[in-house]
Amino acid sequence: MTLLVDTARAGAPESTWTGELRSRVAAARTEMARRDLSALLLVSPENIYYLLGLDYQGYFAFSVLLLPREGAPELITRAMEGPTIAARAPDCVHRPFHDGESPVATVAAALRDHVRPGEAVGAEDSAMFFPPAIWAGLRQELPELVWVGAGDLGQQLREVKSAAEITSVRRAASLSGDAMASGIGAIAAGGSESRVAAAVYSTMISGGSQPPGFAPLIRSTQILQQEHVTWDERVIEPGEGLFLELSACVRRYHAPLSRTVYVNEAPPEAVVAHRAALSGLRAITAELRPGAVASDVYGAWQDAVTRVHPQQGAPRHHCGYLVGIGFPPSWVGGGEVLGIRPGSHRRIRTGMTFHAMSWVSEPTGYVISDTVLVTEDGCEVLTRAPRELTVV
Repeated sequence: MTLLVDTARAGAPESTWTGELRSRVAAARTEMARRDLSALLLVSPENIYYLLGLDYQGYFAFSVLLLPREGAPELITRAMEGPTIAARAPDCVHRPFHDGESPVATVAAALRDHVRPGEAVGAEDSAMFFPPAIWAGLRQELPELVWVGAGDLGQQLREVKSAAEITSVRRAASLSGDAMASGIGAIAAGGSESRVAAAVYSTMISGGSQPPGFAPLIRSTQILQQEHVTWDERVIEPGEGLFLELSACVRRYHAPLSRTVYVNEAPPEAVVAHRAALSGLRAITAELRPGAVASDVYGAWQDAVTRVHPQQGAPRHHCGYLVGIGFPPSWVGGGEVLGIRPGSHRRIRTGMTFHAMSWVSEPTGYVISDTVLVTEDGCEVLTRAPRELTVV
């Protein structure tokens, strides 16, 4: 038998963000009404956290937030997560399923309690956390409902940050800068990449960071193009470059930055590459302002880089992306990277936070990036680290 536990009455302490969370739920329901949705199913940990404040690691198993147009939100998870949800998401009803059971029947029962035949249910159907078997099972179990893809709804709500969110991003940015300084300080010929990673983590965590959504990316510029590879025990050689990209995490909010550092001496081509990358980053921050179009920002970056040195080969796929709430395995807020790309019609709005990234491949690989906040009249750089060509 399924036991419903009303966590709002389970003695959990009121969150300091209770008002913030309730205003987010209200905004979600307003958008649901606009789309004529009677209920919404969200599975990404970022979206569940955004609406309920649930920060835990149990999302590796299927978890879904059912948000009806009226009544308390329901969180459907493994039964063993009950104490965590009671403590950390007190404004929802926990509807558990037991290990060995398919969650389909539990989710279907919850939907029948809130949605009438013929009404529409929006679902985050494109998310990596919605197993195809469960998605197919729900549609088979409830053919009388109208199923609507709503994978963009949660991200749409999260695009513009509130004052409370920006405070968390600012603190994450400060810790990111401290961790970058420690990482650069640990780079030395004859030392290991793992020693650099240890310095980054030590500063980040001791400063108050939570585990970030993405591990720090630390690798030789010889393998710079292997974009999601990070450190190992390899020894750092004199004359080589080391790429560092990292972010601290505060209340699950991130503020990434990256720098490229050379050991003992920088090759002549690095001087030109640094100048091109820095010129590109300055162009991004100059163009990121309310009302701008993402593709125009990308064009300004590309023009700035090319003026310093023409780039050969395929153009870079983006020069930055929205950043904020993140859970492993990423800090981009979900499986889709909402980037500053060629052809993107996304309008830039006040309160957006971006990881502005200037990555050049000619005459050699060089990357520099910062987290920035779009303000009413422009763009504020939040992360802090030296931007000059750094040699240690």
